[in-house]
Formats: sequence, structure tokens, C-alpha cells
Amino acid sequence: MTPAEPPARIYPAWSKWIAPDTLITQVRNTAPFLAFPKPEPGRLIELGDSPDGFIRILGSWRNLLSETLTPEEQLQDYFALCFSCHQATVGTFVPTDVDAKIRGVLWRETKDPQVLRPMLQFAFHAQKWTEEGVSLKGVRGVSGHNGEHWSVIAGALGRLLELGDSEGAGLALAAIEAEIEREELVFDRVAAEKDAELDLLRVAMTLAHNRGDLTQGLGFWKKIPATLPVMEYLQTHGKFDRAVKMYQETGISAEGHRHYPLRGVKTLRQSAALLLPLCPFLDDWGALVAKLDDSHEVLAALVSGCQKLDNQNGYYRAIAGMMSVSQGAFDRAVARMPNALQRAARGGEIRKLADVPRASFEAMMRKRARTVLAIFKGKRF
Repeated sequence: MTPAEPPARIYPAWSKWIAPDTLITQVRNTAPFLAFPKPEPGRLIELGDSPDGFIRILGSWRNLLSETLTPEEQLQDYFALCFSCHQATVGTFVPTDVDAKIRGVLWRETKDPQVLRPMLQFAFHAQKWTEEGVSLKGVRGVSGHNGEHWSVIAGALGRLLELGDSEGAGLALAAIEAEIEREELVFDRVAAEKDAELDLLRVAMTLAHNRGDLTQGLGFWKKIPATLPVMEYLQTHGKFDRAVKMYQETGISAEGHRHYPLRGVKTLRQSAALLLPLCPFLDDWGALVAKLDDSHEVLAALVSGCQKLDNQNGYYRAIAGMMSVSQGAFDRAVARMPNALQRAARGGEIRKLADVPRASFEAMMRKRARTVLAIFKGKRF
């Protein structure tokens, strides 16, 4: 008698990706200062409709492990968890690596628009999530989180167009258009404001980043007749030409790196107050980290970054901020670094640029911003 075959093993929807418990561990490692609330009952996809929705989901992540969930429900809730992890960590030194999943991969796991619609609604809720405690990079009401959000909505838009869900696609497109217009208005207002050049540079950097995120979202689209006209429209409508030109012409594009030198400095993960603000204006941040017991670890990473990253100014400004607190404390921090980094910190190009007074550096950046403004004054790019 032939023995009966064992039943086919059913794998969870996330089996080929990062496991939920691993994601939570990663969030706790990079943002140990985040306090997760008590778990709530219910689906994760339904917990995101409040400003603290992502934190609520992180506190209730085990709901995803329920054996009562269908594969489609697992997909939706895994998407909600990934998105929440991204919200919590994209402003930290070591973001969770889920952006490709929420921008494209997970949208392609089903052909049923009715499964995707709750995910799209969740992305709309994410646009209203708080950034308090997870980012210090907001300026004048815009931030890099806005770009992260619309890149996900763009991923939804491409997939819904492909599946013929014109209503859902229309909702996604309208949300992207509204955000483009909102951010352009912020740029216009700050550009017209007297003595606001430094914030204008911060806004320009943010919009250039967000433009890149939109492009990333479009990168997951299948190029078919249903998607190509919309893709072309967004590539033109969401160019942020003036912001991108300012980003490039003033030199702040050199600040758009991923801050790999700082990723291994665990002392920077102890508080949300130590999160990195927008570069290159890091004097205040440098003054703050100078007071840490392990400030030498931060200084060593900054000096190493200055050696590896061409044309950036942010790390020099952070070093200048550290020096401004106490020269004696700075010298003691230098003495605790490896010998090669000590030599670099005490002389040469690093010391020359770090010795530039804050007022002089900021005056230079203001002048650059005004120069670019004069180039396109009265023009609409």
C-alpha cells in the first residue's frame, strides 16, 4: 500500500522576504529610543489611520502571525508592517531595507485590485503620520518622509493602471498631484521670503530628494500603453526644476549621500535628539554630540567621512560644532581616536575647513542661494 503523501506545506506570504520578527529587531536596534505601545487587536492594515498609526502597528506586529489570516490578508498586513518600519527608521542612521518592497514588489504579489485598494488607502493614511521622534529633517512643512510616502503611492498607481483599475489609479494620481503642488508652493513661499536662504536650501534639498523618490516609484512600473502616458506626465509635472537646480548649483547635492560613516556609531542611537538634521548645517548637532561620553567615536566617524566623501561640508560643520563647545574636550576626544585619525583631525584640510566660522560659512551659503535665485527670477522652469 502506497503511503499517503504529507499535506503540502503552506508558507506565509512573507516567506521569501525579511521575517516580521527580524524587521522588529532591526527597528529596535536602530531606534531603541522608540517606545512601542501595548498591542491592539485587529488587522495591521486597519491600524494606520491615526498620526501614530505606524507606532501602533509596531506594537501590534504579532497580529500578523495569526493563523486565521488568508494569504491576501497576510500580504496586506506585511505591507503595513514594512511601511511602518520604514516610517520609523528612514530618518535614522540605519534604515530598514524595505523600500523596494513597499514601492513595487508587494504590489505585484496579486492581480486583484480589491486586495490592493486597502494597501493604497493605508498609504494615504501614512501621509498624515507624525515624524516626531523619528526624524529631524522636516523644514517648513516638507520632509523626506513626504517623498517616501508618494513613492509608495506611485508604486500603487503603476500597478493599478496595469490591472485596469482606473478608479483606484485616479485616486493615487490625485494624491501625487496634490503633494507636488503643495511642495512647490512651499518652495515658492520660502523663495519669496526675506532672509530665508538657509531654509530655502533645506527645502531645495528635500524636494530634490523627494523627486528622486518619485522616480524610484516609477521605476517599478511595467511600460505598457496604460502606464506610459502617466509616467511621462509625472516625469514632467514632478520635476521640481527650480529646487533641483538650486540643489545642484549651490553644492548641496554633495550632502545627499547615505551617511555610511555614521552607521556604525551606536552611541548616536540612544536618543531621537541625536538624529541627523539636514546637511550641511550641522554646527548645532556637532555641539550636541560633543557632550556625549563617547564623543570620540562620533568624531572619528566624521573625520573618516571627510576623508572619503568629496565636496561635502556637513561633516566639517559638525566638527566645527564640536570644537565650539570646549577646545579642551575636543582635544581629549581627538586623543581617544586611532593615530591616523588623530593626525587628520589636527591638521590639513579637515582642520582648515572646520576652522571656518559658522557665520562665514552660512553667509557663503546664503550668497549661493541668492545667486541661483537671481538666475531664474521671474522664470517658471
